[in-house]
Amino acid sequence: MTAPVLLVLGAGPGVGLSVGRLFAHDGYVVVLACRLLEEAEPLAEQLRTEGFDAHGVDVDLADPADVNRIVTEAGERHGRIDVLHFNPSIFRQSDPLRLTVAELIEDFTIGAAALLPAVQAARPFFAAGARVLVTGSAAADKPWNQAASLGVQKAAVRNLVTSLDTTLAPEGFRAVAVQINGVLAEEGAFTRGRVAEALHAAAVRPLDEWTPHVTYDG
Repeated sequence: MTAPVLLVLGAGPGVGLSVGRLFAHDGYVVVLACRLLEEAEPLAEQLRTEGFDAHGVDVDLADPADVNRIVTEAGERHGRIDVLHFNPSIFRQSDPLRLTVAELIEDFTIGAAALLPAVQAARPFFAAGARVLVTGSAAADKPWNQAASLGVQKAAVRNLVTSLDTTLAPEGFRAVAVQINGVLAEEGAFTRGRVAEALHAAAVRPLDEWTPHVTYDG
């Protein structure tokens, strides 16, 4: 039997890498997808130097065809996808009187809509008990007017997870959005490590404890 596979879309040196490390400790092969390969490979190399099986790949989350490509390639290469972690968000400091429709759609496409082609492409490769894990934010409920598009992204992706979970559940797959009710910091309850632990814990819960939404309040 091949090792389970974690695919992180929108990986970075903070939460995405930390989530990857936790699943790597669980025996997962970790695939970290960033906008550029030169961003993704150093992250994967960090895990490889720690003795884990990790790979860096590039993806343009604004392009549904490219999302389909990278998810399909990961599934074909490893033969399965066990956890699909959707981690991107776009921070654009612009209030509703300055934010343009084109900018809102651009941000929404990456921070929420890209989840659709990702799950659709991953579905044929889902192993038994596969999970979709989404990084949420308090901005879904309490948007900052100076970054109006972020609240739209997080509210939309949380809503989408509800529909995904209901759709996937009859097949034994589940989806969860973990709402992080705090700002990432170097110390305290909202370090990248603590937030990653909350995401990991939400994804590995037993089925009888499953809910499509989890909040992390520190």
